[in-house]
Amino acid sequence: MANLSDIPALQTLQHFAAAARHLNFTTAAEELGTTQPAISLRITQLEKALGVPLFKRQHRGVALTHDGARLYEAVREGLGIIGNVTQEILARQKKPVLTVATDFGFAAYWLMPRMQALREHIPDLDVRIMTSQQVIDIRDDVIDAAIAFGDGYWPGCVAEKLLPEQVQPVCSQRFKDQHGLSDDGDWQDVPLIHLERPEPVRWISWSDWFAQKHWPAHHSGHDVTFNNYPLVIQGAMTGQGVALGWLPLVQDLLATGQLVPAATATIETQRGYFLVLRESTRLTGHIKLFRQWIHAACQTDLGIR
Repeated sequence: MANLSDIPALQTLQHFAAAARHLNFTTAAEELGTTQPAISLRITQLEKALGVPLFKRQHRGVALTHDGARLYEAVREGLGIIGNVTQEILARQKKPVLTVATDFGFAAYWLMPRMQALREHIPDLDVRIMTSQQVIDIRDDVIDAAIAFGDGYWPGCVAEKLLPEQVQPVCSQRFKDQHGLSDDGDWQDVPLIHLERPEPVRWISWSDWFAQKHWPAHHSGHDVTFNNYPLVIQGAMTGQGVALGWLPLVQDLLATGQLVPAATATIETQRGYFLVLRESTRLTGHIKLFRQWIHAACQTDLGIR
């Protein structure tokens, strides 16, 4: 790696790049708002520091030497990268960015289909989605808001319930027809799809389902387990088995027939999806608008069911 002390000053490189681009010191000076002698002095100092000539002085103008051409390509690329990053940073300062943290399932099956509606509600907002299947720590300063699944308690935060935990078994229509599924609980040999459960347990599992519905014990020989919910749902849609469908997430797939209820029975708990904000968050600007939008969207969903 190059020693930083050996790299010429940025202004010197800008003068060199302009001279190399125009192959004319006077034109380069006009572009940079300086004088031809100032450009010439900068180039002379740079050549002295490097110990090689960068330009061949000709009767009319100048030409790059081999070393000059190599340096020009490097400087042009470097200044281009610096310029692009600078523009991106400045643009981000001008346009607000909302960073929302949530889990894989909510991001894929609830938030993504509604992103256009969010853009229409807050047209000048850039949204950054961060996903994790683990417990989300909203106290991370990078996060503006979280849509988190749980019991409503997050230390140092305010949690507003959006959608309750309502769970119903779902599968593909073909799978349901093949296995003759019904509500009688005779599912001992039906392949089930499991979502890997974290510790401490935060959501319903198939064992909870069978226990609460008093169905006969299930034989797990043909089951499959995934560590994120989109894979669980993909497995159900492709006929790999029956999955537990969290209704806030799968209602669009049920409405389009990509999934069907494997049983009419449901389970509802006190848990659910919450909008979680730090206690210090000020409900102004794009945070306020996002809060209004997501509450209204979730209330619409609850009215549909």
